Amino acid sequence: MTTPQDRTDFAGLIDEYRQELLVHCRRILGSAQEAEDLVQETYLRAWRAYDGFEGRSSVRSWLYRIATNACLNAIESRGRRPLPAETAEPGWATGVVFGAVPADPAVVSETRAGVRLAVTATWRHLTPKQRAVLILRDVLNWPAAEVAVALGSTSAAVHSTLLRARARMSEAAPEPDEIAEPDDACRRDLLDRYVNAFENADAPALTRLLTEDAVCELTSSRLTGREAISRFLANECPAFGTCRMVPTTYGGRPAFATYAPGPDGRYRAYSVETLTLTPAGISRIVSHQGTDAFRTLGLPLIHR
Repeated sequence: MTTPQDRTDFAGLIDEYRQELLVHCRRILGSAQEAEDLVQETYLRAWRAYDGFEGRSSVRSWLYRIATNACLNAIESRGRRPLPAETAEPGWATGVVFGAVPADPAVVSETRAGVRLAVTATWRHLTPKQRAVLILRDVLNWPAAEVAVALGSTSAAVHSTLLRARARMSEAAPEPDEIAEPDDACRRDLLDRYVNAFENADAPALTRLLTEDAVCELTSSRLTGREAISRFLANECPAFGTCRMVPTTYGGRPAFATYAPGPDGRYRAYSVETLTLTPAGISRIVSHQGTDAFRTLGLPLIHR
């Protein structure tokens, strides 16, 4: 039976894993905000189950097992597939797409912008379980038998899921010329024109900046095609033509903190918009609405 002193030790045992668990949950969920909630859920589940932890695995493996199942349960209960891993660090998965496995894929930083974009583009095509298996096997290097125990499955099923996930990543990977980022001068010009179009409610100009098959991810919906995106912004977005935009980066991508006018005339935090840039234009906008992203970035909630 665990003693009160053991419970005191519990906090010390798990605190060092918080950051890597956040990354792990983001990779499965595709949402930084949800990842924060699920890490808290992981710690709560671990606390409740701590009396039964007998040390047959490491604390790290035990926490990852709890976190993985918590994420999969959350996705299932919401009845939806996760969004692309916008705020994850997908550089670890370059070996899956391009054939070279990094020496330490769990912590490797990305070295090519095109690789990052390719992984992000293909990640959304995986099911939650495929994501989990791919992470546990190819990122954390867990044996198939350990993954099977974590997911309540079999080694054969894990192997089959891993092969399907790898194949899907390879099939869905875009061509290099579709994912290359524009050079610095083109990038600055594209971002400047985006701000001008948005702040001045110039829907035709904004339409011209988007690729034909551009995607806009909102909190509860997804828009596909530049015409649909421009129409939504012009008719339903209260910040379009009224906001102030502050350039920043979020999840390794160019982004803008958007401030909309409030009843008192002051500009208040509205959303953080991340952009995916290609030589053909802006191919993706992800809107992180609310104030959480502002706090993560250390930005003020009122624009002065």
